[in-house]
Amino acid sequence: MSNDTANLSEPTNSPQDALRTFTDFQLKPEILTSIQKMGFAEPTPVQSQCFECAMSGVDAVIMAQTGTGKTAAFGLPVVQRLNMDSKVVQALILVPTRELALQVSKEISAIGDELGAKCIPVYGGTSFSNQVREYEAGAQIVVGTPGRILDHIKRKTISFAGLKTVVLDEADEMLSMGFEKELQEIMEALPVARQTLLFSATIPDDIRRLAGKYMNEFVVISVSGDAVGATEISHFVYLVSGMGRVTDLVRVIDEERPGSAIIFCNTKEETQFVCNSLCDNGYHSKAISSDLSQAEREKVLGAIRENKIQFLVATDVAARGIDISHLSHVINFSFPDSLERYIHRTGRTGRQGKHGAAISLITPHDIGNLYMLRLTYKIFPVEKKLPEVANKGLQDELAMLDYFRSSVAGTEVKEQYYRLATRLLHATDAQFLMGNLLQQLFDDGEIKTPAPHKKQPTVPANQVKKPQPASQNIRESRPAKPEAAQEAVAAKTAVPEQKSRSNEKSKEQLAPKTPSISPKQNDRNDVKKKKDEPKSAIRGGDIASLEKSEEQLINSRTSIVPDFTDANASTDIYMDAGRKDGLKISSLMKEIVEKTRLQRTDIGKVRMLTRSTFINVPNVHCQAVFEMLSKIEVDGRKVTVEYAQES
Repeated sequence: MSNDTANLSEPTNSPQDALRTFTDFQLKPEILTSIQKMGFAEPTPVQSQCFECAMSGVDAVIMAQTGTGKTAAFGLPVVQRLNMDSKVVQALILVPTRELALQVSKEISAIGDELGAKCIPVYGGTSFSNQVREYEAGAQIVVGTPGRILDHIKRKTISFAGLKTVVLDEADEMLSMGFEKELQEIMEALPVARQTLLFSATIPDDIRRLAGKYMNEFVVISVSGDAVGATEISHFVYLVSGMGRVTDLVRVIDEERPGSAIIFCNTKEETQFVCNSLCDNGYHSKAISSDLSQAEREKVLGAIRENKIQFLVATDVAARGIDISHLSHVINFSFPDSLERYIHRTGRTGRQGKHGAAISLITPHDIGNLYMLRLTYKIFPVEKKLPEVANKGLQDELAMLDYFRSSVAGTEVKEQYYRLATRLLHATDAQFLMGNLLQQLFDDGEIKTPAPHKKQPTVPANQVKKPQPASQNIRESRPAKPEAAQEAVAAKTAVPEQKSRSNEKSKEQLAPKTPSISPKQNDRNDVKKKKDEPKSAIRGGDIASLEKSEEQLINSRTSIVPDFTDANASTDIYMDAGRKDGLKISSLMKEIVEKTRLQRTDIGKVRMLTRSTFINVPNVHCQAVFEMLSKIEVDGRKVTVEYAQES
């Protein structure tokens, strides 16, 4: 193998060498018929520049942006070179994700349809036995993810002895996902006399090392020249402070009016927060993360492909390999730390000749990365001014939020209320509960907030100036709550005998937070007090009653028998051990992965409670996980394991 990687910086092809029409490719008549059925009119630049090189059998590194027609660029020569008299695997295509494996397999199957070529996808989340049966039926092309391909090689369930070509699609993505070790083992297990084609949107150092170690004297083809960004994408940035970024995102969406978009976040926590905020503002959005089962992921992706969802909120891990051809925008809610990630994110739009837009919210922290993007990849986003808030209702809400933030600045919160807040944020009816709390605080919206047309700065509580009558005593450390809100909070939190007199005294001393209280205020307060007192669920900071939810969840479950053949369904597996037994999700998942030989992505969401754990598992893996968990001992006792669902 060649260890000389210097030529990676000097592409050997030139645009003049490119083939102009599919007729120039001299394809087999069956393949021409297939691509005409697929609607291919003329080759894209990457297809025309790669074909002769791929057909000659030499190794090549192709630098091309996602969405430029790469699948057909290697799919056409792979199918053209097939020996149809042989039923052995002649081509292996490695991809980073199962979604991309399905997509690539589907397109190559369409290319080879008239010829009778057989292509199968191989990835985690489906049974080995089904994949082996498809292989034994005579697969000539295999498209798979590194982890599952390596498993087949080790188990000797798929043979690559007759392999002629191996393609590494989105090689930089596979390396960034941590597949370097798997790729090395796979490449060393394949026949030495083979052609290797490496496709990558960027050429970082690890790609250079991979090419130098496992490829012969190779040529380099750069479709996009010095700039790796797709030419059909317009890049824009909005400079934001970083405070209230979700509000800024809503303002940008109102201004840009994207038809559909992926909104990228850097963490799973951000995705759910952003998704919920967009839904609250009337946008139909869904969050996708690695916690979702394969069936749930496919359901969400199917919905956005069918235009049933406007926005998909995702992390880089969750969005890898996703191909949605009609996306008009990619929005970076959080600017990526890696420039290569920016290239892959923005490559989700502007696909196959369609125009797209990439929008990034840039905080002062991101300026350095933005500068490096311009310097390294010659991408120069246009800076746009953040639009003013036009919606009066939104203005009022933002002013109220800032006013509330300034009201509580500098105060201390007891630990029990932090815990209660955490429970509230994760409750299924969190929005309803929070709305009720705010309604009590602001007394049905009758508190006059600061001027809605101008967002008020957040200032320390001791600097907040409020109008106050000379005859009333108002504390200077923080603005007082309105009388109605004080009574509602007092009714919720007071210990009846010890604090009742002090509350009566405080109500006489406290003044309204602002003037303009409705004349009907007193009548409403009387009704509110009568309604609130008997329905108070938590008094004096007591949160013990919230523990009942776990008991109710355990008691309400019903045992079921999953349909183990249903690849699109998943089932909860219950075990009677949790945090109090010393279990941790990370260690439990590590043990499951090691003993079942599944990947972490093959397991769905895990809910570990105080004395119990619920693990969502795709039905095809249920038996393996169930048997493994049944053998676990916790503190010397065997745990009870059941298939369960909520009644």
